[in-house]
Amino acid sequence: MTSIVNAIRALFIGQPVGTDVWVALAWCVGILVVAYAFAMRTYHRKIS
Repeated sequence: MTSIVNAIRALFIGQPVGTDVWVALAWCVGILVVAYAFAMRTYHRKIS
């Protein structure tokens, strides 16, 4: 999570971001995949 905050902070300030952007994007995609899987599992339990 720190890499996400560091990347956003660097983008707003206008400093070079480096590899923090790729790490932040990987974290966001990972969180999205886990949340999607959890939501779909919960949804399928509710409609069954």
